[in-house]
Amino acid sequence: MIEGFTALYIFMLAAFTGYEVISRVPVILHTPLMSGSNFIHGIVVVGAMVALGHAETPVEMAIGFVAVLLAAGNAVGGYIATVRMLEMFQPKKGD
Repeated sequence: MIEGFTALYIFMLAAFTGYEVISRVPVILHTPLMSGSNFIHGIVVVGAMVALGHAETPVEMAIGFVAVLLAAGNAVGGYIATVRMLEMFQPKKGD
C-alpha cells in the first residue's frame, strides 16, 4: 500500500490535473464527453471497492465506504445524464 505523503502527493496531483483538464473543456462538449467516459466511472467504483477491501481500521473502512458511495453516485449520474442527452435527439411523439 502507498504510505502517507506519497498517497497525499498522488491525490493532490490527480485533483489538480483533473481540475485543469475539465476546466478547459467548452461547455457545449462537456455532456457528450461525460457520457462517453462512463466506463471510467466503473473503474472508479472498482478502485473504491478494492480500497475498502484493504481497509484495516474503522476510519479506513468509513472512508472506503464513503468512497464507494460517491463513486457509485458518480456512475449513476453519468448514465442519467447520458439518457437525458439522448432523449433530446428523439423525435417528439406529436411530430
